[in-house]
Amino acid sequence: MTPSVRQVETDVLILGSGGAGLFAALHAKKTAPDLDVTVAVKGLLGKCGCTRMVQGGYNVALAPGDSVERHFMDTIEGGKWLNDQDLAWTLVTEAQVRIRELESELGCFFDRNPDGTVHQKAFAGQTFDRTVHKGDLTGIEIINRLMEQVWRRDVRRMEDHRALELIPAADGSGLAGVLMLDMRSGEPVFVQAKATLLATGGGPTMYKFHTPSGDKSCDGLAMALRAGLPLRDMEMVQFHPTGLLAGPDTRMTGTVLEEGLRGAGGYLLDRDGERFMHLYDPRNERATRDIVSRSIIRRIRDGYGTANGGVYISMSHLGPDKVRKSFKGMVERCADCGFDLAAGRVEVIPTAHYMMGGVAFNGDCSTELPRLYAAGEDTGGVHGANRLGGNGVANSTVFGGVAGRAMATMAAREGAHADPDRAALERGLARAFGPLGRPHRDLPAIREALYETMWSDVGVLRDKTGLDRAQERLAELAEAVERSGAPDGDRRYDLTWTDRLNLESLVSVSRAICAAAIARTDSRGAHFREDFPETSDLVTSRYTVVRGREDGVVEVMTDPVSFTRVAPGSSLVDRAA
Repeated sequence: MTPSVRQVETDVLILGSGGAGLFAALHAKKTAPDLDVTVAVKGLLGKCGCTRMVQGGYNVALAPGDSVERHFMDTIEGGKWLNDQDLAWTLVTEAQVRIRELESELGCFFDRNPDGTVHQKAFAGQTFDRTVHKGDLTGIEIINRLMEQVWRRDVRRMEDHRALELIPAADGSGLAGVLMLDMRSGEPVFVQAKATLLATGGGPTMYKFHTPSGDKSCDGLAMALRAGLPLRDMEMVQFHPTGLLAGPDTRMTGTVLEEGLRGAGGYLLDRDGERFMHLYDPRNERATRDIVSRSIIRRIRDGYGTANGGVYISMSHLGPDKVRKSFKGMVERCADCGFDLAAGRVEVIPTAHYMMGGVAFNGDCSTELPRLYAAGEDTGGVHGANRLGGNGVANSTVFGGVAGRAMATMAAREGAHADPDRAALERGLARAFGPLGRPHRDLPAIREALYETMWSDVGVLRDKTGLDRAQERLAELAEAVERSGAPDGDRRYDLTWTDRLNLESLVSVSRAICAAAIARTDSRGAHFREDFPETSDLVTSRYTVVRGREDGVVEVMTDPVSFTRVAPGSSLVDRAA
């Protein structure tokens, strides 16, 4: 039986409460204070999501000798020239505005030098030490202050509400709102909005080793695929080189040990205690994340892995007291798992960390679907083929602010809310609630199969044989999820139902990642094809675009990169000089 749907109206609906979502709420209220702004989040506002987990810091050109041009070129070259250059330029220029807003208006306390200037530390892949931070707990500092500011304002909170489906307008004019699940009651809610922001975050938790929390299941990207929206660069999944390898039976495995450890001079060692990065890149441990991750996997594959199948990171040569002071959070996290980061060695392995790909969006965060906006890790184009450490939280806060202003401006001039397409609403209800009461299969086994498929065949090193095998296996897993039901008892916080909904999203997005990886027959940034190890001509660079079909299959095409500000072989820094 189709459940009755409670309806809620708002002017601006924000899905997600990370850096993008909370900044969007603040800027929407600042732009148009009388608007009704609602933040809907899968957990508790400010207590879930990826921004809170940020350890390293925030990239911004502040110091003498640095410049936005230099930050821009680092971002473009790190992205292997696949970036949308106008979006990347917005990132580096608006970051200067946003960091001052964070500190001066919102109350963030970042670490400072003895002379009172903001301290900026080294991160890999950059030509200047520009990463602003609060020790190694930067994300907590930012989210706590944002959360406090949102609570002070008249922003409606819909906590424990899961987004299920983007519902178009009956007249075809754009998005009417979002079908949601109130997890506290187990009942559906349709939130009708004049403008909606997709800021649910990515979170590649379909891999065996991953850094985001388990509640991250790419719901925003899965909804975008079902809505037929274009997603770009989906093959570009970033693996952080140093995920904690705490053993096979703990969820701490995969937790990131921040890049600042290598930036400060940490060594990577194989099972024999020998450094090996010089064999792969002259920058040694400070090479970009994609290069370091590939180097570690190759060292392990060549038989030099540690007892648990990883490598070691060592900081003791820097002085244990200095390490304890500079990386307090990391030292404590490792100690909780029985490791001494300051004076010993810690086993690590590359871990799925961030998705450079996502919904194609414009400079004002609007998308192909009118009245739908997107920001943060739900979007593609800013980072290209590889994200620089420290550019992630900058991306979320910069474009969250842009989206908030644009949505408020649009919603303020909108008239009545658009009526939803009732057929689309019924399809969304049937997809989410239809499996209830059907026999449920072994969902944990499906999840383990997904982990193994993505890690082994769509992971750090790829080739056609593995990708074709993964494509077939993912189709089988999609059918297995479709056949699986969930008990129809007490629907409040039903974990079996939640697991099924999570798996449906993860398998859907995994198929998009795999399809895009098959289509890209060269190696570029985070995407490395062992059967196509060379990078194709940068001047003729193309990016992938995937769209979902009703049968779950994704279609892939490619578009040329527009070099709107600088072309391969030239330098914006040189021009500025």
